[in-house]
Amino acid sequence: MKFFVDTADIDAIAELNDLGMVDGVTTNPSLIMKSGRDIKEVTKEICALVKGPVSAETVATDADGMIAEGRELARIADNIAVKVPLTWAGLKACRTLADEGRMVNVTLCFSANQALLAAKAGATFISPFIGRLDDLNLDGMELISDIREIYDNYEFKTEILAASIRTTNHMYEAAMIGADVATAPPKVIKDMAGHVLTDKGLAAFLDDWGKTGQKII
Repeated sequence: MKFFVDTADIDAIAELNDLGMVDGVTTNPSLIMKSGRDIKEVTKEICALVKGPVSAETVATDADGMIAEGRELARIADNIAVKVPLTWAGLKACRTLADEGRMVNVTLCFSANQALLAAKAGATFISPFIGRLDDLNLDGMELISDIREIYDNYEFKTEILAASIRTTNHMYEAAMIGADVATAPPKVIKDMAGHVLTDKGLAAFLDDWGKTGQKII
């Protein structure tokens, strides 16, 4: 499973990228706002930092507007994936941009039917929002499983990008189901390394080592 980092924080991206934990980046207007920087400036910097796809979101609500914004965003770098919402206008924009050879991430997906439409429209990525479904007491992972089955049935090339990930358990479940990509905040990715038994075992080893009175260096 590929890891995309869901942030516009350059330092956080760089730290994970140095460890080989970054296969791409997803941004959105809310994340750009938090960075306090110009959208094109910060997006260009991210694209130069990572080799994989960097999702940059359109803000128009009509198809022509999304297409125009998508083309403008795609000029920033070759690894831009234009992000459009899963609306009928968004699907029209997806078809046009995909036909032009651009990567398209169709976002705000909440049903398997929507995911099927996105694949038919030529989406590079489909982004089902796990956390937001969980907020409504629905099973976000069930949606990932349904999309996986449909895409495998018909050999769609659209990659399932599990989004709105909030916990390390989300990462685990997405990987078990077979999501192609998971996009998560830096903290969630780093928290995957943690385990109470690891901490306990390390503390015991260090305690025993201290009693030997030895040094490695």
